[in-house]
Amino acid sequence: MTTEKRRAPAGAAVLRGEITTAIRRAVMQELAAVGYGRLSIEAVARRAGVSKTAIYRRWSSKLELVLEVVSAAAGKRLPLPDTGTLQGDLEMLYMIMARALGHPLASQIIPDLLAEAARNPQMAQTLEAALRLNQRTVGGLLIDRAVQRGELPVGADPDAAIDFIVGPLYWRLAIARLPLDPAELPRMAAAVVEALRVACEPPIRDEPGVQLTVGP
Repeated sequence: MTTEKRRAPAGAAVLRGEITTAIRRAVMQELAAVGYGRLSIEAVARRAGVSKTAIYRRWSSKLELVLEVVSAAAGKRLPLPDTGTLQGDLEMLYMIMARALGHPLASQIIPDLLAEAARNPQMAQTLEAALRLNQRTVGGLLIDRAVQRGELPVGADPDAAIDFIVGPLYWRLAIARLPLDPAELPRMAAAVVEALRVACEPPIRDEPGVQLTVGP
């Protein structure tokens, strides 16, 4: 009984990793240079040093290409070592985020994509899903650590907490696009810690049998 050896795929069947990496890099550079509206497959191909066919083998359209590349970048996990305190963890997170959001590519791409997402529901949904998944991962990690240390009560909601955590820095750098002195990060982290403690406190309930009266 004989077996036939299959030949390794060649030509169009092979998607070389270095070409895919070059295309993804070119997409980010084109987005920063001209924005989504003026971005073209031809320009991405020229910048990547590949043919348009190489791009269309991997992605069927400009929208699919941009969504996949940007979602992958937005969903990258951040290295978050345990510093021993919630404030220390937040300072580390803010330092990493400030560097990422302050990068020339990010500072050009993010505002453009936010504007495009307001007009394109598919882009809005895809970006929201990628960002929210990443935020939940980060928020869950930081909140779990804080609960285990006793800094926050058991049952603290990571989804609610992530708005407190990410909001101030994201607004400052990605929306308002105002300069940020690194010396401000510890103060920002301390303020967010206090906000989280208040937000995670159980609600105050009236004791049964106690009636408040007003007047003489």
